[in-house]
Amino acid sequence: MADVLPYKPRAGEIPTDPGVYRFRDADGRVLYVGKAKNLRQRLSNYFAPLRTLHERTRRMVTTAASVEWTVVPTDVDSLQLEYMWIKEFDPPFNVRYRDDKSYPFMAVTLGDEAPRVLVTRNHRIPGARYFGPYPKVWAVHDTIDLMIKAFPIRTCSDASYKRAMQTGRPCFPGQIGKCGGPCSMTVTIEEHRAMVDDFVAFMAGGDERFTKELRTRMLAASAAMDYEAAAKYRDKLSAIEAVLGKSALVLAADEDADLFGIAEDELAAAVQHFVIRGGRVRGVRAMTIEKEIDISTGELVDQVLQRAYGEAEDVPRRILVPTLPDDAAELELWLRERRGRKVEIAVAQRGQRADLMRNATLNAQQALIRHKTRRTSDYVARTQALTDLQQALDLEEAPLRIECFDISHLGGTNVVASMVVFEDGLPRKDQYRSFNIAETTDDTDSMYQVLRRRLAHLDRPEVLEEEEIEGGRRKPRFAYPPQLLVVDGGKPQVEAAARALQDAGHTEIAVCGIAKRLEEIWLPGEDFPVILPRTSESLYLLQRLRDEAHRFAIVHQRKKRKRNITTVLAEVPGLGGARIKTLLKHFGSVTALRAAHPDAIQEVPGIGPVLAQNIHAHLSSR
Repeated sequence: MADVLPYKPRAGEIPTDPGVYRFRDADGRVLYVGKAKNLRQRLSNYFAPLRTLHERTRRMVTTAASVEWTVVPTDVDSLQLEYMWIKEFDPPFNVRYRDDKSYPFMAVTLGDEAPRVLVTRNHRIPGARYFGPYPKVWAVHDTIDLMIKAFPIRTCSDASYKRAMQTGRPCFPGQIGKCGGPCSMTVTIEEHRAMVDDFVAFMAGGDERFTKELRTRMLAASAAMDYEAAAKYRDKLSAIEAVLGKSALVLAADEDADLFGIAEDELAAAVQHFVIRGGRVRGVRAMTIEKEIDISTGELVDQVLQRAYGEAEDVPRRILVPTLPDDAAELELWLRERRGRKVEIAVAQRGQRADLMRNATLNAQQALIRHKTRRTSDYVARTQALTDLQQALDLEEAPLRIECFDISHLGGTNVVASMVVFEDGLPRKDQYRSFNIAETTDDTDSMYQVLRRRLAHLDRPEVLEEEEIEGGRRKPRFAYPPQLLVVDGGKPQVEAAARALQDAGHTEIAVCGIAKRLEEIWLPGEDFPVILPRTSESLYLLQRLRDEAHRFAIVHQRKKRKRNITTVLAEVPGLGGARIKTLLKHFGSVTALRAAHPDAIQEVPGIGPVLAQNIHAHLSSR
């Protein structure tokens, strides 16, 4: 492959103005759309030597056959044009959004003669106003049941409403007090519309006005000895306070903001969009994003905001993000045009905002895990993943049993290894293994040692020594060898694994490695990696194997380190379990305890001067 792209523009041909650029393939299809404050500087990154490019970026520029650009007057114009072109051309190498459709919404059909409130997942009801989404369907129904006590608006179906208006007989929900629309024959269409407006205003954040007004009316009615009216106002006030109790006050009462929590890896990201109005979280919107080329967190935030507000009518005065994009000032101007007033983009760094950002990020992390595991837990997806692996690695059969190995250490010490097992694309935790490595030179030597120890048991499948397993149950014997060994690492680790297979006489077992930085798949004896498609089920399966092996290795290392710490201190005469626990709680670690003076150790309750001297002398000698 030539190191220079044939369509690279000549020197000085690209302007230094702000603008938007498009990469096209040989058929003219737009592959990627991007913006730049300086087109020449930005595009020069794509035309660097191919060997220096990120693998996915290299795949994009080599797929393309041409690049074109459009100069615009300002950076804000480039934002608008980039958004329009992404919407128009849907380029395959731009990030791909998948809105989470699993959450239900509360909708108010403002386009109807007598609007009603309902629970729906349909986002395309003409003229409807949406609130949510809510985590569970029952949560929406509970909110509606409480709200119609304070704002008795219509809940019946369109068919029931039409029948009631024609016959003059209230609908069934109206007969049992669950519908307060005109079909209940208690209010006019105009009066009902006024209640609907109050309902929408309350749900949009105007809760203080309603609570103050109801409390004033209740007190006035009570003072006038109109106790029946006062009781009605009291019940409405209780209903509103019950709804507010379900929506905790997270920021200042006058705060209107949108907060974005983001969790990402090399290939995907999950976004949790918290909608805060009147200081309360009024809704949560979730989406997952598939990244085709390598982008920074700031660039990801930039594209998320463009997606969220490109056609939005409700733009808040403040937007909280985990990282400021490079063009934050231009984004603020772009959003100001939509809102008509100033918009601030800020990082949530402290206080309640930071707490809420941590909560949103935690939800995003969990959503990303669900997104990745959902693809491997489905039978069809698992079958596709194993078939893809068979074809990509040129295996004779689908790898029904895969074992993945990872090495973990602390600065070259306390070296351990883990082995996780997946059968038919699912984890077999009862067959996980962990290994202690006493002496080693580097990660490749560690990998060689562990695999030799594992492979030695293929001809005599006894239970391995130094076993540790989640749950503490006794592990079954190995029934058959794996069809594929996966190691966490690149070419050096794969070559070490292949050497172990060769020396053990088990060359019939396939081996590959997955390098974390670029998600490349390495095979022994190959100079270039295998690049699996970003949306490949097989890549998600390998990622999950690698992540699970890493997690299990860390678990084993922590257990071993804890045992080592306890063992070191237990060797001190007169130091029992309770005092060891007190010492570690006071100093935080053995390292801090080792550096402490005997006088400082003596300050710990239960530690006298002689024992303090013994502890200091024992730790200093090790």
